[in-house]
Amino acid sequence: MANVQTRRNFLWTAPLAAAALPLTDTLLHAAPADSEAGQGATFKVFPAATLEGMVKNLEEAPAAKDIVTGKVGVSITISAEEKKAAKEFEYHQHRDHVFQVLDGSTQYELGGTPKNARQTKPGEWLAPESEGHTTITLNKGDMLVVPRMTPHKRTTEGAVSLLLINATSPA
Repeated sequence: MANVQTRRNFLWTAPLAAAALPLTDTLLHAAPADSEAGQGATFKVFPAATLEGMVKNLEEAPAAKDIVTGKVGVSITISAEEKKAAKEFEYHQHRDHVFQVLDGSTQYELGGTPKNARQTKPGEWLAPESEGHTTITLNKGDMLVVPRMTPHKRTTEGAVSLLLINATSPA
């Protein structure tokens, strides 16, 4: 069956495309955190076996490891956690997130209207609650795009490993 473009599927996919476009130029100018690619390199390959090894190491001692840090506002972090819950919602004026679940599952509370928020540093806020938020569960293979100024917090009851892409624009 042919994939026919309709107004409905355009409206579903347009926000994802819009969120991804600003990341493209930023990611093209990112550099690996360990600078293995050499001077002037514009790309870095992370074979599946390498990522699996990183996840295994992080699962043994839950933590996070930056695998790409960008000169123009992008970072990619791989992390693993067990039984961890954010106490407050966070949101950012100049930063978008993309979360990819590599293994396990986790729950996100997203959106709504932050209540009793406080600014922790320029462009960064925390709030103990967000009225009207939506709760979703992400499982292995799921991806979540969180645009800037969207309140979000994560709760992991079991274990999860994640890939996080942060794209930050200048203030």
